[in-house]
Amino acid sequence: MRLLSFLSDVEKSLIAESPVVDGGAWDSIRMVNFSHGLARLTLTPRPAADLPYPGGSIFLQAFVLADGSLCLKANLSWKGSEAFPVIAVYSTPNTNWKLESSRVASAWLEGPPAMATITPAETDAGLRPLAMATG
Repeated sequence: MRLLSFLSDVEKSLIAESPVVDGGAWDSIRMVNFSHGLARLTLTPRPAADLPYPGGSIFLQAFVLADGSLCLKANLSWKGSEAFPVIAVYSTPNTNWKLESSRVASAWLEGPPAMATITPAETDAGLRPLAMATG
C-alpha cells in the first residue's frame, strides 16, 4: 500500500459517492510528507454544489507496527465539529485497499458522529474525589 495511492482512492470514492454537480462537488487540496508517512486531504464544497456537507479534512498516518506489519490511521474532521473519529486499517493478506478507502470516504460523508453530553446529575451520581476514598 502506498500512501498517495490510498489518498487518491479516498478522493475518488468521495467524488463517486457525492451528488453529481457540474464541475464537481468538492475543491480539494492534498498534502503528503512521504518521509514521515503523513498525508492530508482537505475538502471544501464548491459554492455551486449547494451540498449539505460543511467541508473538512481526512488526515492519514502510515506506520509500521511492532510485528512489522503496516497500519494506516485515518483521522476524520469536519468544519465546526469537535468530533475526530479514527479509522484504523491493518495490512493483512486479505486487505482490500480500494474497499478500505471507500469505507473511509463513506464515513467522512456521513458527517460527524453525535457528541454525547453529560448532565450535572450524571456527573454527581455517587462519585467523589479519589482523595476522599477510604480503603
